[in-house]
Amino acid sequence: MRRRSGSASGAPARVSDMKPINVTRPAAFDGLDLARCQVVFDALIQEAGATKDTEEANRIAGIVVELYRHGIRDPEQLQMMVEGARGLRRSVRAA
Repeated sequence: MRRRSGSASGAPARVSDMKPINVTRPAAFDGLDLARCQVVFDALIQEAGATKDTEEANRIAGIVVELYRHGIRDPEQLQMMVEGARGLRRSVRAA
């Protein structure tokens, strides 16, 4: 069995050969970001039959924020992804 090495020459990788990882903090939410998430959150808790002070609402809020921070900004897509994550079924909408 051949052993993996850290470089193309077969020599073990040295710390100085490793590339730094660019780790940045997520950007802070501004008022517009919060308003977009709030609309989706409100629709989802209504659909789930939950109130804002429940554990389910906390879970939904966490998922909405996490997805938003990962770049899911479209409200419909956000809602569909949270529905899938929480097992919610959207009522059939008119096309």
